[in-house]
Order: sequence, then C-alpha cells, then structure tokens
Amino acid sequence: MAVCARLCGVGPSRGCRRRQQRRGPAETAAADSEPDTDPEEERIEAGAAVLAGVGGGLCTGPSPPPPRCSLLELPPELLVEIFASLPGTDLPSLAQVCTKFRRILHTDTIWRRRCREEYGVCENLRKLEITGVSCRDVYAKLLHRYRHILGLWQPDIGPYGGLLNVVVDGLFIIGWMYLPPHDPHVNDPMRFKPLFRIHLMERKAATVECMYGHKGPHHGHIQIVKKDEFSTKCNQTDHHRMSGGRQEEFRTWLREEWGRTLEDIFHEHMQELILMKFIYTSQYDNCLTYRRIYLPPSRPDDLIKPGLFKGTYGSHGLEIVMLSFHGRRARGTKITGDPNIPAGQQTVEIDLRHQIQLPDLENQRNFNELSRIVLEVRERVRQEQQEGGYEAGEGRGRQGLRESQPSPAQPRAEAPSRGPDGTPAEDGGEPGDAVAVAEQPAQSGQGQPFVLPVGVSSRNEDYPRTCRMCFYGTGLIAGHGFTSPERTPGVFILFDEDRFGFVWLELKSFSLYSRVQATFRNADAPSPQAFDEMLKNIQSLTS
Repeated sequence: MAVCARLCGVGPSRGCRRRQQRRGPAETAAADSEPDTDPEEERIEAGAAVLAGVGGGLCTGPSPPPPRCSLLELPPELLVEIFASLPGTDLPSLAQVCTKFRRILHTDTIWRRRCREEYGVCENLRKLEITGVSCRDVYAKLLHRYRHILGLWQPDIGPYGGLLNVVVDGLFIIGWMYLPPHDPHVNDPMRFKPLFRIHLMERKAATVECMYGHKGPHHGHIQIVKKDEFSTKCNQTDHHRMSGGRQEEFRTWLREEWGRTLEDIFHEHMQELILMKFIYTSQYDNCLTYRRIYLPPSRPDDLIKPGLFKGTYGSHGLEIVMLSFHGRRARGTKITGDPNIPAGQQTVEIDLRHQIQLPDLENQRNFNELSRIVLEVRERVRQEQQEGGYEAGEGRGRQGLRESQPSPAQPRAEAPSRGPDGTPAEDGGEPGDAVAVAEQPAQSGQGQPFVLPVGVSSRNEDYPRTCRMCFYGTGLIAGHGFTSPERTPGVFILFDEDRFGFVWLELKSFSLYSRVQATFRNADAPSPQAFDEMLKNIQSLTS
C-alpha cells in the first residue's frame, strides 16, 4: 500500500487507485467511506506535507489545506531572479500575463543574463546606456532575430566553395570567412577575414554592413531564404573596386590568397588556375548564398577525432576537407574545392577493414612495391564485393581489419606525374625519401619509420617521418569541369591525432592533411541522420 501511495500520489482518505480499479462500484464507495489506518501511509503523507511546506512535522490527523500563494505576491527582486533564469523565448509570453510582469520584464538585468548565457556575450553591456540601447533591444533585435544564421556555412561559389563561421563577437554578429594557410604550409593556422557584420547602434532595427573590399564597412542586406540557407547582398559594390582597376585588385587578391606575386609562380598551369579562380570568384562579390554545414559527430571507437583538416592539392594549393567516420569506412569531403573536384565531393574514402602493412624501410622506397601491395588489396576488395562479403563485413568490428600480405604480383606501370584531382604536378626538387606505413594500432602510440617512395611528388616535404597505421583507400580524380570522375586506389596513412596523408597511386602524388585547430560554436549536428543528410545535400549541388 505504501508503494502504491508513492506511485499514485493519493492520500489515505482516497485509497489506492490500483486497488480501486480492481473493485466494483459498490466496493469502491464502501472503501471511500472507511478510514485507512495504515501507519506507513500516514507517515508518507505527513512527510510529503512537510516537504511541500504545508505541515510542521508528523501528524496523525488530516493535513490542513496548503495556503494559496501567487507569483504576484512575490517581491519584485525575487521575480527578477526567477525570470532571468528562464529562456528568453519564454519571456514575451510571460509579459502578457499582467502589467506587473510586463513592467518587471523591462529590467535590463534579466536580458543581460539571457545575452550572456544563451549567446556568450561577455561585454560590459552597461556601456549600451550611452547609446540608449538596452540589453533587451540587443537580445530581441540582434541576437534572437539573427540566431538562425549562427554556425558554419558553405558559400555557393561554384566549384570553390568555402567555410563561413557566423559568431557573436561582443556586441556584433560577424561572418568570418576561414581561409587555409598559404600553400604549402599546411601546418600553419587558418586565416580569416570578415565578410559582413550586424550590430545595433540605436533603438531601431539592426544594421547589416558588408565588409568586402578595402574601403571599410558599407551598407548590406541579409535575407534568410529558408531553413539552413541565407543570402547576403552588398548595396554599395563601388566599395569593392580599387583605383588601380582590375590589375591592382588581382595583385591584392593574389597576395592575400597565395601570399606571393604572379612572378613568383613559375608553373604556367598553376598561373592559369589562379587567374581562373580570381575571375570566377570576383563575380560573387555582391551577392552570395550560404548553406549550413555541420561538424561530424564523434564516437568513442573512431580511429581519430573527426573534424576539419587542411590538405595539399598540387597546383590547386591548400583546401579544406571534412573527415567523418561511417561504420567501417571513413570519408574526406571537400568543403573548399577546385575545377577538377568541386566542393562537396568525397575526395578520399578509406576502408578501415583493410589495413595495409608495407615492407621494410628499404623496400618502401620502391614505388612498384607499394603499387603491388595496394593493388592486391584492391583485388581482394573486388572479390568481397562480388561474393557479398564486403557488405557483410561492415558489422564485424575491429577484428575485420586485415593486413595485406606481400605476394608475387606484376609491378604497376608508372603513371604520368600529375597532382591530385588530375592536374599535372608542379615541377620541383626531388621528392622526399619514400613511404611508410604503420604496423601498430593507433591506440598504442608506437610509430614506424616513414618515407615516401622515390618518384612520388609532395607539395610539402615537411611531413612526419613516423606513422601509426595505414589502410586501403580510394581517391577521386577527374578532368577539368569534373569530367570523367573515377575513384582510384591509394593508401591512407595515419600519422597522429591531428595529421594524416594519402598516396594517390594513379597520380604518383602525396597529400598531407593537418587538423584545423579552431573551436566552432553552433556547429554540431542535431543527429547523425542530419549530418548524413547534410553530406548528401552538399554533394548533390556539384554532382
């Protein structure tokens, strides 16, 4: 009976609902007229009365009715504290209850706390009093109104894409465009520049300003097109132009984008790619559309923490890639791209069930030996696909990892020296001293000597000389304009938690990837399904 009293929430005068349901109407009426003298129930009822603040202790008689208490009777300072702890979206409804609540909700202390807890505004908001702007105005007209554009976005700039991070920065909302470091310094930090900002200067609507160009902020416009999509427009594009004309604009862009002049770039094909990018992207300096992207969800059994990485892509320079894990596969999706493999496409895919073990260090220098081992694994993967074992192996767990065992095979014919994505590799000095691959699990922290095979080109010679593990993978290559795309075999090389590499076998080229060391707010996917849907959407735009 005591347990039923706790579950049903009834007192001794009403009896137990469970017992009543088993009785007939006559029995129930009789039971209601009889007092229930169970001492355990009386003790629980008295204890509940004490906890509710309506009793002074244990009692044997019926509890007195609780005194009626209304929020209206609480002192204003207590109401301020209560209201300040509520979500800001609930406060407008609360203001409609009565005049007293509406008056109290004009207290800036409430909105100052909501600005700080919901949007991380740590500035001294009391300074706003000088301009006549209240914290309530900041919350309602700036932060809450534009809350849907906070987070990570990919601009629609054809094949080039991009990475925009919209954040609350003091009393501003700023859209920062994140740019990779200058080629080939993949380990350097990201660069960023503001594209737009929103702020509240007086008690009116928030002001949107375009930050593009070199003449300072000027009037702009933001339109939230639909869920997870918005667009920006500049109303004063003359601020983007420079007095020296297009030549001066190109030279300035080149210094910012590549950190050098056109005379410093001796490779003719690379010059063409750079000029093509400038002409294409400059068409979007007055109007851009952005689509939301999420950071990949992380799981305890992931090989390394997923996230954003900077990678070397031959003559195209450095690009941003998102590494994510999907069961026994890992994928690298381009956030920025190029005319060969545009943004949104899966540049590499790694089969985590097929671990590769390369021969000793001396034989690693032989590209034909590397080619032989990788092609053997590819043949094994094809056989598993034909037999249906490839899909079945998805659920085998860590024991599904396999090591390729060297066996006699024909050396692969050397491919012409081209960069990733199918473009010719830029001429340079001798490539590094050969490849390496890991024998030990990544969790062990032990490494194996690593060198690139002779003949494999690398944009960055400063790659790690030890690695943890290697897996079979495929890389996407295509002609200009994403023509004739195909997946070709390669080797995924895990160096450490923040760096990995990929050997493009067909291209005899090596890409080095380094983690983007930045913290992004409002960028987590609401669910794994939402993240997978986002990947499909950005890929479909350039397929």
